[in-house]
Formats: sequence, C-alpha cells, structure tokens
Amino acid sequence: MQLHTINTGYFKLDGGAMFGVVPKTIWSKINTPDENNMCNWAMRCLLIEDGNRLVLVDNGIGNKQDDKFFSHYYLHGDDSLDSSLKAKGFHKDDITDVILTHLHFDHCGGSIVRAADKLVPAFKNATYWSNARHWKWATEPNAREKASFLKENIIPIRESGQLKFTDDEGQDFPDGIAIRQVFGHTEAMMLPQMSYKGKTILYVADLLPSAGHIPIPYVMAYDMFPLTTLNEKKSFLTEAVTNDYILFFEHDPIIECATLQQTEKGIRLKESFNLDEI
Repeated sequence: MQLHTINTGYFKLDGGAMFGVVPKTIWSKINTPDENNMCNWAMRCLLIEDGNRLVLVDNGIGNKQDDKFFSHYYLHGDDSLDSSLKAKGFHKDDITDVILTHLHFDHCGGSIVRAADKLVPAFKNATYWSNARHWKWATEPNAREKASFLKENIIPIRESGQLKFTDDEGQDFPDGIAIRQVFGHTEAMMLPQMSYKGKTILYVADLLPSAGHIPIPYVMAYDMFPLTTLNEKKSFLTEAVTNDYILFFEHDPIIECATLQQTEKGIRLKESFNLDEI
C-alpha cells in the first residue's frame, strides 16, 4: 500500500463557527482570522494505492457552483484535485473507489461535474462509497444542515448507478483499510483507518478538522450533536495516544499528520509531519 496526500485547495470559514464556544482570544492564536473573522482551511484528501485499487478519500469542494456560492468561501491557492492527482502520476479516470466521509459540500463537491449541461460523475470508473444511514440523513436533511447537503453533489451519484453502501456490501476495501463511524458532527460520518508501514493512520475528517481541535472542548458550532462529538473525541484520542496512531487532518492549513501525547492538561499534539515523511 502507498498513501498520497491530495491537496484540492484552500477556503475560508468563520473562526467562531469552527471553534464553537472557545473564545476568540484563544482560538485566534491557533488560526489567525482576517478582518472578516474568516480563517484559512485546507481541503486535503487522501489517495490510497493498493494493487489494482486506487481509492480516493473525499474530493474537495469542486468547481461547478456559481460565483455567488464561491464568494462565501474565498477559494484560493494553486492546488486543485486534477493538478494534485497529476503530480502523483494519476488521472480521475484511474480512481477505482471514492470513499465519502460524509456529504457536506466541502468533502464531496468534486464528486460530480458539469458536462454538456449534465451533472455526471467526475470519476467515471469509480464506485462511490457512503452508508445507508448517512445517505438518508443527507437526502432528507434537517433545516440546520440543509445548506451543507447540496443536491447537485449527491443525487447524481445515485442516478449514475455508481453508488454503494459500505454497511451492506461486506468486506469492501483492500486489507489494511477499515471504516469507522462517528455521529457527532453529522449522522454516521465515516473515518477510514489504515495500517501503513507498521503504523495505524486515522483519517479524522471533521471529528478533528485540525490539530487545533485536539483539546476536548474545541468542538465546531457546525456539529449537529456537540456532546456526542465530545465523547467521540475523548474515546478516539485516548485510543490514539495509547496505540500511537497517526492522525491525518483534512482541514488543517499547515499540519498534515500528527501523533499525540498525554500531558497534565490532557491529550495534546506530540509531533507533526507530512505524510511522505512516514
């Protein structure tokens, strides 16, 4: 197995929303906001190369929305899904599987593209993986989360016939890849866990969007069930520090990977590094 970081670009989100009840005087030292209180965040995906399988975990925000939509998120940077795949020697058509941790637009927007006025899969040879609980949650959204579940990102996946659910397909992925589920951020978000070079790597998605969210109370206002997130973070962080896991961050603007340590203040960052340094 070989793992590759796939950077799809950067965007901005409100710092208060990203850090919830944590005061700005504290979180602004972690991720400095601009004059509009917006902080910079990555949309970092993971490519898993294993035999004849090429598995992409999430795919960024995409490029099919209109200018008004993108004006809210201040997309910037030179990276894109296509250019990052190309830099690793791959093309979208090479992807065999797309694991969607969840269906919020900044994680699955690259799944579907516009072609000849039609919405079609960006990865024409891939199986798209979700799970039945999350799919139902996303396609029958609550009023608070509805703006994050864009129909044009989701419905065409099912219409294409390329959608499968992990919870009714048995062993879906190569040995060394497991899927874990959490329920605080959104219903049944999937966290891929990989055995790699003698280490366990956990793709933490929006359970821990950045290294700055490692302290237990640092929970996003975007989370549907923040107390559930608190308990899930405590459990996963304890497991990770006990077993020396490596965390792979999707949204941290600087840190790709990190290990953890137990301190007097609780579990905190130990070492940070890039994936290709493992």
